[in-house]
Amino acid sequence: MINLMRLVQFAKKWKKLAAPERKRISIPRSGEDENTNNNDRLPVANKGHFVVYTVDQRRFEFPISYLDNNIFRELLAMSEEEFGLPRNGPITLLCDAMFMKYAASLMQRNVDKDMEKALHIDITSSGRCSLSFHSLLQEQSSQQLLVC
Repeated sequence: MINLMRLVQFAKKWKKLAAPERKRISIPRSGEDENTNNNDRLPVANKGHFVVYTVDQRRFEFPISYLDNNIFRELLAMSEEEFGLPRNGPITLLCDAMFMKYAASLMQRNVDKDMEKALHIDITSSGRCSLSFHSLLQEQSSQQLLVC
């Protein structure tokens, strides 16, 4: 006959083996994994910010206040038309990284409404937001600065 203490020990042992251990998911902290280059794929945005990706898989993080900008709203609408609403993945905008940098610089500098409206109209009419369009707009904005 088995001793009661021995029976309790067997029960505890079988309980540990039967129940899988909880797995923990942790986000690497800055400086923790410097050798791996996973900083482009951080799943969480900073507080008060949101993250979008471009067609060429570049990650951009913007303040939530940028959602009030007409340019950004149009980029999101174009993305929704092209890719649909993402369920488990990131939001991907229908533009390349160079154009996104240019649009971000315009939003950051709080350009006048006419320049914003011109960019918004051109995006909606042609659906273009690529590097070639970026260089064209940069030339136009530099000409505007010279005239002023």
